[in-house]
Amino acid sequence: MDQTPVKNELMHRFELNIEGKTAFLEYQHQTTEVLAFTHTFVPPELRGRNLAAILTQFALADARQQGKKVAPLCSYVDRFMQRNKEFNLLRASSTVL
Repeated sequence: MDQTPVKNELMHRFELNIEGKTAFLEYQHQTTEVLAFTHTFVPPELRGRNLAAILTQFALADARQQGKKVAPLCSYVDRFMQRNKEFNLLRASSTVL
């Protein structure tokens, strides 16, 4: 099983295609410096494989590489960032939300 996410800039989401199904994490540009991660979805058939975490880590690494902050509007992304303190510096201040 290939677990390499890709960034689909046209659809504003990060995707992971497995077994003909697509898990994704949607984002929006809030400002020039802030990306809002708005929704994470994993098809029921693919759940329990840690795919949301793989997507989230990939998306956060992409934001870091771009020098962007992240507004975790998706509850999964918010919890992931709370549990993985190495991403604290990427969190956008609440005044931007």
